[in-house]
Order: sequence, then C-alpha cells, then structure tokens
Amino acid sequence: MALTVLCLSFVAFLVLGVPVAFAIGLSCLATFVVEGLPFETAIQMMTSGMNVFSFLAIPFFIFSGELMLHGGIADKIVAFARSLVGHWKGGLGLANVMASTLFGGVSGSPVADTSAMGGVMIPIMKREGYSAAYAVNVTTHASLSGALMPTSHNMIIYAFAAQAATGMISGHMIKDVSIGDLMFAGLVPVFWIMACMLVTAYWQARKYGYPKSEDGRSLIERFPGWSVVLRTFVASVPGLLVIAIILFCVMKGITTATEAAAIAVTYSLLLTVVIYRSMTRQKLMKSFAKAAKTTGVILLLIGVSNMLRYQMAYLEIPDAIESALLTATKEPWLMLLYINIIQVVLGIFLDMAAHILITTPLFLPLAIQMGVGPVQFGMMLLLNCALGLVHPPVGTVQFVGCAIGNISIGEATKTAWPYYLAIFVAINLVTYVPGFSTWLPSLITGHAVL
Repeated sequence: MALTVLCLSFVAFLVLGVPVAFAIGLSCLATFVVEGLPFETAIQMMTSGMNVFSFLAIPFFIFSGELMLHGGIADKIVAFARSLVGHWKGGLGLANVMASTLFGGVSGSPVADTSAMGGVMIPIMKREGYSAAYAVNVTTHASLSGALMPTSHNMIIYAFAAQAATGMISGHMIKDVSIGDLMFAGLVPVFWIMACMLVTAYWQARKYGYPKSEDGRSLIERFPGWSVVLRTFVASVPGLLVIAIILFCVMKGITTATEAAAIAVTYSLLLTVVIYRSMTRQKLMKSFAKAAKTTGVILLLIGVSNMLRYQMAYLEIPDAIESALLTATKEPWLMLLYINIIQVVLGIFLDMAAHILITTPLFLPLAIQMGVGPVQFGMMLLLNCALGLVHPPVGTVQFVGCAIGNISIGEATKTAWPYYLAIFVAINLVTYVPGFSTWLPSLITGHAVL
C-alpha cells in the first residue's frame, strides 16, 4: 500500500506540473502518513541530507560559473575558437563546438553553457547563413560537456549519493567515491564527445551547404592569420586556467574539492573584476542571485531525496529492483544495458540533480555486483543524465537553446539524431570499456580507480 501511494502520488504530482523537488517531498510525506511514521523523522532525514560539509563546493562551483558567464569570458573563448576554425566549411559550427566545450569546463553547467554560448553564437550563426536548428543543436549538445568537467557540481551530488556504496571488485574494496577521481575520469569522455560533435557539425555543414546566403552562395570566412589566433588564444587563457587550477590542486592533494571550488570563486572574481574589468555591480548582483537560487533548488532536492532514500530503504525498494533485474538476466553486459535503458527513460522526465539522487542508490549496488566501480558508474550516470537534458519533453538545455534560436523543440529534434548517436556511443564506451573513464585517473593518482 505504502509503495503504491509513493509511486502514484509522485507520478501524479509530476503530471500536474509540480516541481520535482516538491513532488518528491509531498509524495514522501503522503507515504509517511500511510505508514503512520512521525513527521519528525522526515524533517530529520531532510536536514541531515543537506548538512554535509562537502556540499559547500556546490554553491562555490555554481557561483564561479555565474561569474564567468556574466564576466565576458564566453566572448573571449568564442573569439579564439572562431579564429582557429571559422574559415573551414561549417566553421562557425565547429567554433561553436570548441567554444561550448571549453566554456563548459569553466562554468560546469550545461544550462549556463547553453545560455552563454547560445546567446553569442546562435544569433551570429543564423545571420551568417546557418539554419536555426543547426545552430541550436550544435550549441546544446556541445554544452553537455559541462556535466563531466571538473567544475561540475553534479559530480559533488553524485559523490554524496554514492557514499554508502560498498563491495569488492577484482580484489579491491569499494568504499565511497573520490571526487578527484571523478574529475579526472570525465576528461576523456568529454574530448570524445567534442570530437564526435566536430565530425557531426562538419558533416551536416557539408550536407546542407552551410554557411550559405539566401540565394545559395557559400559564405565561408577567410583565415585571419596565426597572429590573430595567437592573440585570441592568449586572451582566452586566463578564463580557461580555472580548469587547470582545480585539477592541479586536487591532483597534488593541496585542497579538497570544497576548497578548490572556493579557490575557483576567488580566481573568477580576480579575473572578472581586476584583470578583465568586465564585472559591473549589476552583473555581480545578478551572479549572486542566480547562484543563490540554483543552490537553493539543488539543496532542497538533496534534502527531499534523502527523505526518499529513507523511504526506499524502509520499503526495501532497492532490493526489489535488484531481485527483478537479476531474475531477468545474470549476464553482466545485458544487465548494464538494462540499467542504461532505464536511465535514458528516466532522464526524459527527471532533472539532472534529481535523477542522480534517486537512481544512484538504486543501481550502483547492482553495478558493483556486475564489476562496475563507482567512478565508472558515475560517468555512465552523468552521460545518461546529460542525454536527458537535450531530449524532450523535459530537456532543459534544449528548451533554453530553442528559446534563444526562436524555434520549436520539434523542429530542432528532427535533425538532432547524429548528436544523440554520439552521446549514446560515449555511454556504451564508458559502460563496456572501463579504461575509457578510469585510465586517466588511475594514471594520475598512481592507484587503481574503479
């Protein structure tokens, strides 16, 4: 009875358009009433879920990304990417992919990346002979790299959700998950996605003849010269250094992820206020407000998700799901395929933070049984969540891109399949080739990363 109330009430709230955080909280409270459990327990679970020191990294990373977003860093990255590949066939599309990937590493947020790059590149691309659908798809899919970059607050959320993971894989004891390992694990998949996006953007540009004028004439730019490339690169380096600073601090053990995030904020303030002098008082207040709002939403999600985790443990839901999947198959490759399919479907309806918090305790123990470590599973999960960000009906990132490009979701989705395919291939590489995500952190840390 309690399980029925929990599931049906949650679905009903989502259908009614209730925000995910409130839908989770209200469905949990309804289940507490049915079970006769005290509300004090619910409040205790919620507050204990948010009262974690490492979560200080979340507002710091978000604020750092907002400072970079409003501080003009995007313009300098776009200028560098455009000078380097803007003269090729589909040059603005290729520049968009490079700029979106680089800025994703700075902002750590696909939504912020799409807002920044889309606001700059989509109008330019439309004006210079590219279709709105092409401009939107290139921007939104390349921006997904922000979910796997070292500045991503979603890695912090996953590390929290995976903290109870235990087990043995190849003689190695699994206990918790290192945020530093996660930061390095995302780099190879990110560059794979960027390479696939570059190939796809180039292929579509050749297929449709982009860029072209209304009368069909080609509008390819001229190469500005290596002096311009060097000058724009030097101008963009200070903004890109935030990625290197975070990785260096974590790799050398100088700081924790929380301290590295605080350093990122300090550096972002120094860069935008002192060096570039692009940060006005109005932009700074806007960055504060946006960071506070986003942090509040995420922490509320963390709190209610901890309440949901308590409910799931109380109702033995993880055990039931594990038993059902193990009954369906005992083959590890097929089990991982089932998990990925379920993740893709859930990603269509759930926002990224909620997706991570709800599904990690459900599927990570089973993945460990199949020989998949928490770092590898984290990359699987983040890629599945990223795919959901550009897939209707929720598709937060795609909504932002389409709003900027002034086109419908349906129009953009018609030509998006090559980009979906690239991300799907990356998901399968992470799933079935462990070294794709674990080789680099193992090499850097000097110990086996699973």
